[in-house]
Amino acid sequence: MSLIPDSHLDLLTRPLCGHLATRRDDGSLQVTPMWFSYDGTDLSFTTTSTRRKYRNLEQDPHLSVSINDPDQPYRYLEVRGVVAGIDPDPTGAFFDTLARRYGLPYDPPVADAADRVVIRMRPTAISKQ
Repeated sequence: MSLIPDSHLDLLTRPLCGHLATRRDDGSLQVTPMWFSYDGTDLSFTTTSTRRKYRNLEQDPHLSVSINDPDQPYRYLEVRGVVAGIDPDPTGAFFDTLARRYGLPYDPPVADAADRVVIRMRPTAISKQ
C-alpha cells in the first residue's frame, strides 16, 4: 500500500520541481530543487557521483522532498524516506527521460555522463496540507 494519499498524488505525477533535502556530514541540511519521477512506489532523481547530495546520501541514506502546488501555494506534500538504490546511468538516459517529462529544452549530459546516477527514494512517511 502506498503512503501517498490520492488527494496529493497529482503533486508527484505532474511535472513539478521538488526540493530535495539531504544531511551534510556536519549535520546541517542541504536543499536542492530537483526534477523527479514517481513510479507508484519510489521517487527517482538524477545527479552525479561528484555532487554534494550524492556524498551526503553515502553517509546518511535519509532524505526528504517537498513539492508545493503552484496553483495553491499552501497545498504541499512532503515525502520522507530512505535511499532504496543508487543505479549507474552512464548514458544519461534517465536525465533524458526527466527532461522530456518536464518538456524543457536541454542539452544531453555529455560532460558528466560517466558520473551520472539515478537515486531511488523509498517513502517511509509523509506530511501534507
